[in-house]
Amino acid sequence: MGLSIGIVGLPNVGKSTTFNALTKTQNAQAANYPFCTIEPNKAVVSVPDERLLELAKIVSPQRILHSQVEFVDIAGLVRGASKGEGLGNQFLANIKEADVILHIVRCFEDSDITHVENRIDPIGDIEIIELELILADIATLQKRIAKLERESKAQKGANAMLEVAKDLLTHLESGKSAKSFCSCDTQEFLTLDKELRFLSNKEVIFGANVDEEGLCVDNEFVKQVREYGAGQGSEVIKLCAKIEEDMVGMSDEERKEFLQELGGGDSGLAQIIRVGFAKLGLISYFTAGVQEVRSWTIKKGDKAPQAAGVIHKDFEKGFIRAETISYEDFIKYGGEQKAKEAGAMRSEGKDYIVQDGDVMHFRFNV
Repeated sequence: MGLSIGIVGLPNVGKSTTFNALTKTQNAQAANYPFCTIEPNKAVVSVPDERLLELAKIVSPQRILHSQVEFVDIAGLVRGASKGEGLGNQFLANIKEADVILHIVRCFEDSDITHVENRIDPIGDIEIIELELILADIATLQKRIAKLERESKAQKGANAMLEVAKDLLTHLESGKSAKSFCSCDTQEFLTLDKELRFLSNKEVIFGANVDEEGLCVDNEFVKQVREYGAGQGSEVIKLCAKIEEDMVGMSDEERKEFLQELGGGDSGLAQIIRVGFAKLGLISYFTAGVQEVRSWTIKKGDKAPQAAGVIHKDFEKGFIRAETISYEDFIKYGGEQKAKEAGAMRSEGKDYIVQDGDVMHFRFNV
């Protein structure tokens, strides 16, 4: 299990620069003209987690493996994207499978960087993108309704699905997102969403892209985005894509010192992943041995057999027990053996709910 984040925004707001910086690559072309990104750029990056490094100091493994996040950078969207303007409907399809949308919003003024709407208006920019996501959902849903109407004559249960689908269509056509649909917790809606992957039902993180000066104090643009995000129940993070890009070649230590000089705080990547994990209810547990120290991503609330299944399905099928030490105890006692001697190792069964940071060793039948 991993986290997939789709990056959207209008052209020239810093999307590709942000992508390059977050993924420490230069495979997304960044240029001062619309649609310099045509094909979606994808990159898998490691989740920053200092706990892995602390575990490695004790275990001295051959390798350290972090959890992974996939970033997908699609071309800048414009008005009419859902109808194909700027090849937008093709671009929208590229984020269907994303778990979270990172919506980059321009929150700085620079006469050298053109804006597709010829003005700096972050809320106006957000509304353009959100409308296009809703319009794309409408087009998708209309096709599904036509099929449901045919099925309702012969298939049991299709009428209930059709009714919910039509109610949702009316809701979307009023300019409201699928996320705000009153019946979004019904089985019919959940089935539709699983099949159609409604864009306006995805969790959204707003990335307020500022200049260096804006990193220290929220400018008026950032304040507007924060207020808007609060009203939508969406998190807002502030980043400077240019500075993030400047840090690409730095070591972890140099990056840390550089951020401290700018006033502290986490990098844009760390902020996005932390918020993304929280939004989706994801946590990490660890395995620690001489071959590798590794982080595994699971859903908060998953039980031990499910967590074991992330490593291999056979672990889940043949699960016997999980030998578990909390991260804090593993560090406190200096490893598995001493934690065991101190009584800090627990033998957990099938009903154990895995906690963030658990260091686990699974026993199972083949």
